[in-house]
Amino acid sequence: MKSILAGIAFFGLGFFALLGNGLAQDYPSRPITLVVPWPAGGGSDILMRLIAETARKELGQPVVVVNQPGSGGSLALREVADSEPDGYTMSMIATGFIAEQYGNPNAPTLDDYRVIALVGTDPAVIAAGGKTGISTLDELIAAAKAQPGALRNANDQPGGTSYVAASLMENVLGIDLTLVPYAGSAPVVQAIVVGEVQTATPSVTDLIAQHESGEVKILAVAGAERHFKAVDIPTFTELGYPLVTGTVRALVLPADTPDEVFDVLEAGIMKALNDETFRETAKASGFSINPLGGSEAEAFLEQMDESMYPVLQEAGLVKVRQK
Repeated sequence: MKSILAGIAFFGLGFFALLGNGLAQDYPSRPITLVVPWPAGGGSDILMRLIAETARKELGQPVVVVNQPGSGGSLALREVADSEPDGYTMSMIATGFIAEQYGNPNAPTLDDYRVIALVGTDPAVIAAGGKTGISTLDELIAAAKAQPGALRNANDQPGGTSYVAASLMENVLGIDLTLVPYAGSAPVVQAIVVGEVQTATPSVTDLIAQHESGEVKILAVAGAERHFKAVDIPTFTELGYPLVTGTVRALVLPADTPDEVFDVLEAGIMKALNDETFRETAKASGFSINPLGGSEAEAFLEQMDESMYPVLQEAGLVKVRQK
C-alpha cells in the first residue's frame, strides 16, 4: 500500500512539474502590463512606450503601459512588488527608487524585485525659466545666495529622481532652493515653462526641446560628459562643481518570478533594447540607451545603491533603513 501511495505521489509531482513547464513554454500567452509610476507625457513614459512597442514584436504579445503616479512612485512600485509573480506585471524603476527606500518605510527595496534589464542613464540638469533672466550657473548661484530660498525649483516628490538631483545640487553649489514637488516630469516641465517656478532639475531629455525654443535655459548638465543632444551646455564638473547624477532606468519583476518566465522576458526585452530602429528613435528623442541584462543590471544597481547612500546621508535624505 505504501509503495502504491508513493507511486501516486511521485506521479503527481511529475505531473505538476510537467504542467508548470508547459505553462512556462506558453509564456507569454496574454498581454503584459508595464507600470510607469509617473504621469503620461514625461521622458520616462515616452521611453517606456517606445520599449513596449518594440518588445511587442519580440514577445508576440502586447505590452500595455499603465501610468500610476503618486507618492514619488512608491505606491505603484509596492503594488508591482506584491503582484502575482507570473511575468505579466513589470515596472520601470529609476534613480529615485534608490533614495525612496531610505526615505519612506513603506517603499519597496531592490530585494523585492528581479531586475530584467538596465535601459540606460540620462543626466539631470538645472534650468532657469526664460523670464528669470538667468543665463549661467554662476548667475543662478549668485541669485540663490542673495536671497536664500527665494528661487522655487520644480522637481518630483521627495525621494524622486529630480528631487534627489536638486538636493545634491544644493549641496555641491552651496545654495538653498525651495523644492516644489510635482507628480512627475511632465508637470515639472509645465511649471517652469509657465513661470510657476524659477528653476527645474529634471533629466536633459525632459527639457531639451524647451531649451532649444528659448522657453528655458539649461545651465549645466550633471553628466560625466556633455550630452549628445546638448553639446553647447557645460557639465557641472567643467564649471568646477563635480556632480554626476540623473535618471537611471531599469525594468523589474516581482522577486519570486520563476526562472523559466524571467528568462523569456529578459531575452525579449534585451532584443527590443538592442533593436536598431528602436535605438535610433530613442536617440533622436535624446535618450541614452546602454542595455545590461538581468545579472549585470542588478549588480549595477547594487553598486549605485552603495555609492549613493553616503551622498543621500550627507543631504539628509536617509530617514529609514540606515546602514
